[in-house]
Amino acid sequence: MISRISWVLLAASLSGCATYHAAPLAPAEIAARATDRGFDVEAVRAELARLAPNAAWDGQSWNRLTLLAAAAVASPTLAESRAHAQSATAAARAARARPSVTLTLTAEYARNAPESSPWLYGLTSDAPLDVGARRGARIGSADFAAIAAHYDYAEAVWAARMAIRRALADRFLATREVQIGEELTRLRARQLTALERRFQAGEATRSELERVRAEAAGDARRFADAQARLIAARVALAQALGVSTAALESAPLAWDAFDAPSAASDAEIIHMRNDALLARADILRAAAAYDQAEADLRGEVARQWPEIHLGPGYTWERGLVKLPFSIGLVLPQLDFAHNGVRAAEAHRAEAGAHLEAVIAGAQAGVDGALAERTAARANLARVRNADLRAARLAADQSDQEIESGAIDRVDWAAAQVGLRLAQLGEVDALRRVHAADAGMEDALRRPLEGPELAMAPAAGDKR
Repeated sequence: MISRISWVLLAASLSGCATYHAAPLAPAEIAARATDRGFDVEAVRAELARLAPNAAWDGQSWNRLTLLAAAAVASPTLAESRAHAQSATAAARAARARPSVTLTLTAEYARNAPESSPWLYGLTSDAPLDVGARRGARIGSADFAAIAAHYDYAEAVWAARMAIRRALADRFLATREVQIGEELTRLRARQLTALERRFQAGEATRSELERVRAEAAGDARRFADAQARLIAARVALAQALGVSTAALESAPLAWDAFDAPSAASDAEIIHMRNDALLARADILRAAAAYDQAEADLRGEVARQWPEIHLGPGYTWERGLVKLPFSIGLVLPQLDFAHNGVRAAEAHRAEAGAHLEAVIAGAQAGVDGALAERTAARANLARVRNADLRAARLAADQSDQEIESGAIDRVDWAAAQVGLRLAQLGEVDALRRVHAADAGMEDALRRPLEGPELAMAPAAGDKR
């Protein structure tokens, strides 16, 4: 009889077993795929429909929203964060499983037994009583860990969005700087040639010639720096998207109203400030970490009490059936878990201090970003209304004067060089504005303008 019971229990346990499937990874193959990874247009289209169901896309032009969808498809960083969130969710489901029951089979043979059978068969069990605070604390801790992992994924999506925004802005700005630098290089060459003729004719001094040469050398260094920034922006954008730089070069990039960024007013941002503090994923993640520490503390307190085990059994003793039942107690540690409780209390206090620090940092970030945004926009307005306007008037005047013969090529080139330098100043001021807008969005954890406004609420963390 015991043999039949054993076989039945063994068959029942094996029928519910999962099977192992090997999934080896070869680093060389992963590296080879990364070198030529491109855009999967259909996958991007499906991801775009999930992120922004009402957004239209022709499959050709790539703006910030479609690039974010591409990153969600191809970025290894987002894939890692997404896998972590899925793993934490699976761990939370596993935490609900009841502890295993221990079964013990026994047999005994009595030599020269007076009974009809010399054999004794027995089956005992040990079932932990998984109820109360212990079970609740374990499940609660796993649930909060899963919630925190999903907030981590939301932060990773936002970080990818900001990396795309900044890299794309750097690319447009560096491209413009390179174009202006090429024009400036040609103008400096013409200015130097004309000035050398004037010097040879005795109409210019050596110091004037050397001054212009030094300015030309400075322009050349600035041009080289712009080329380096353009390369860095291309690499950063490709890295944020998870595609190769070669694939990115063939993709037409778009940013509507890049020269005139229009975001929310300061009053609107101040109104958004308190809402942002309740919606930032890093704050919600810190709050979930505090709740997890609270659940861990409840679990440590519950460990001060004995753990109860139930032990029903079955015994066939030489023709006599017995049904024993036992209750076991696993006593707490010798210090009654006081050290564990104190450690859990310290961890909870640490999590609370971290939450307060994150909230304070977010508040300071919003205030600082708002001040910088105001200053950056004022600086751009000054450059455009004063410096650039004056330089453009001087350049237009020089065109008229050289046609009338009032000035020569040296003075004309100087005015044209001044205009290009003012244009570079405008690029620098525009760079500061875009950096300030990015900082403002990063502090609020929400886009203030552009195609990302079409995203569905919390679409980034529901995958």
